[in-house]
Amino acid sequence: MSVIITGKDSLRKLRKLLVSKFKHSKVFVLTDNNTSKQCLPVFKKHIGVLPFTEIKIKSGEQNKTLATCEIIWKALLNKNADRNTLLINLGGGTVCDIGGFAASVYKRGIAFVNIPTTLLAMTDAAIGGKTGVDFLHFKNMIGSFTQPHATVIHREFLTTLPPRHLNSGKAEILKHALIADQSLWNLIEKDFNVTEEVLKKSITVKTKITEKDFKEANYRKLLNFGHTIGHAIESYYLQNELDILHGEAVAAGIFIESCLSFKNNKLSLNEIVAIGDCVFKHFPPPHVPSLKYLEKFLLADKKNVSGKVNFTFAEQNRRSFY
Repeated sequence: MSVIITGKDSLRKLRKLLVSKFKHSKVFVLTDNNTSKQCLPVFKKHIGVLPFTEIKIKSGEQNKTLATCEIIWKALLNKNADRNTLLINLGGGTVCDIGGFAASVYKRGIAFVNIPTTLLAMTDAAIGGKTGVDFLHFKNMIGSFTQPHATVIHREFLTTLPPRHLNSGKAEILKHALIADQSLWNLIEKDFNVTEEVLKKSITVKTKITEKDFKEANYRKLLNFGHTIGHAIESYYLQNELDILHGEAVAAGIFIESCLSFKNNKLSLNEIVAIGDCVFKHFPPPHVPSLKYLEKFLLADKKNVSGKVNFTFAEQNRRSFY
């Protein structure tokens, strides 16, 4: 079972685990261009004199590819990383996704720790054991289900984020509220501030769902709400080299899939209005291409069965089951 470490002293707690429990032969820290500058100094300050080797990759979703994995694997090989090596992924969703995947297959699997530095990664990518890379512009087409040894939530990293990237992370919190936690929705509907309580509730939703259904046989599919359309929009933007953040695409997907939920009698009109108000208040509406342009991405979605596109619907009575 993966450990989630939170609180102001979370990085110091990690150091104690590395010294007293994990005891790996070598430690590597995966960063990107941004986290190497902004977050690695914070990591060093709290982690102390623990020896490690940095592996730096280019930032951005466009670099979440097998080619970047090769850079990571070559760096590990050049430093004689064995099967008792630990890879610490210090970054946002891209770093956690690609670092987790690279670790999960290097020498048939080495341990890794996620230290998410963005709100999006803290509430989603770093938790739950999904790893992956994009392939031919299709989101997370190649990956594995592999739990990190630990996930460390250190809120200080959020101060390094540009406002747009911080705002993008709110999409996953909104998703968790709509699929599973009425009390979380009540907190964010009118005044969407990322307080300690909001962050904790969002993380709890993700962890409880993934603990019940780690490999997404059934129950975990709740977490796909907003992502079928969202990933298709994001893939379209990637293919055309247009600028969009994951959370912005997912927010659009949440509203569109909420409308589909309403059409299938899962949500009331009042709820659609409330969800729309929240989405359009906090997220810039992206250009959403017609179904004709999204179709190939929807048909390639990993959740499809027998060529049929699968959606997760929100339900009015589901948000109270915790």
